[in-house]
Amino acid sequence: MGPAGADGLDGIDGIDGIDGSDGTASCISCHSNANREPIFASFAFSAHGSGSVGFAEGRGGDPGNVCAQCHGEEGFLDVILNGQADTLGYANPTTIFCTTCHSDHDTFDFENDGQDYALVNDYAQSLRLDPSITIDFGGSSNNCISCHQPRTSYVIPAEDGTGEYDVATTRFGPHHGPQASMLEGVLGVMISGAEGYPARASATHRTGSTCVKCHMGESSDPSEGLHSWKPTSTVCMECHTSGAPDELGGYTTGMATLKSLLENVVGQEVVLDVEGDPVFDAGGNLIPTGGTVTGIILANDRSQYGIFTTIEAQAAWNYKTLLEDQSRGIHNPAYSRALLLNSIEALEN
Repeated sequence: MGPAGADGLDGIDGIDGIDGSDGTASCISCHSNANREPIFASFAFSAHGSGSVGFAEGRGGDPGNVCAQCHGEEGFLDVILNGQADTLGYANPTTIFCTTCHSDHDTFDFENDGQDYALVNDYAQSLRLDPSITIDFGGSSNNCISCHQPRTSYVIPAEDGTGEYDVATTRFGPHHGPQASMLEGVLGVMISGAEGYPARASATHRTGSTCVKCHMGESSDPSEGLHSWKPTSTVCMECHTSGAPDELGGYTTGMATLKSLLENVVGQEVVLDVEGDPVFDAGGNLIPTGGTVTGIILANDRSQYGIFTTIEAQAAWNYKTLLEDQSRGIHNPAYSRALLLNSIEALEN
């Protein structure tokens, strides 16, 4: 075989192809500083972002680990995905952040599937305190119900034929989160009285708005709206054109009256052990000493151990429900007014 021949002349350059679309364009729509910074800035103004909700997320030892299910990411996601939090608690819990409420990317096919990073929980919720009650606020607002509902620690006082109710805790009442149940108009005690109770789910904030619409309005101020979850005046003015009230009429005076009545009810003193905890008999009931205690609710809004009448316990439950709702009656004015005024009436009679 002879030596290779000389290289031929280079061919003519081909025509340049058409530029494709920017492969990062869909990513930048979410991951740009312009999009992320307002979210992070407003989140820092929220209770979720302050870390103040993280004090209890590592607790364990109870059947449902009710603290962890809302006070940390791992517990919250375990409840959503597995039905309950780890009863042993969490050694290194993560405080609430984006990935607590939002899933990660799934398909990256944004054109066909839409932007993911969706909420992990946007379906109707059965309430823990009464699973027979299901609330559906629709879409994103359902995620709020996950935690903003009464926990199952304490039983709503109901007449059992004895006329009495054992208060065996200093934290009696719905724990911190009855916003969803108040908006729906459930899980307060509907004590009979002069004030009528509205139909369930009839409040205007329930029928004409949502958690997200009121609490996550568009805003250029990170301290309100967006992920601060603090309602903006602009959002309120869409309906309250003459100015939005900051509380139900008479709420402050009524709550002061109800609290004073609850501070002065007289109950039965109960036996305490050497550590100051109540002692129960074989039937699971508190044991009276024969003495008395004054106040089912104390000045610091905590309850005290004792045996009280059912109606006193019901009024105390309603007081703590209204207090813990933190909307000062705004979430559901008619329902709040009935709970408040009928509780006062029952204690004054």
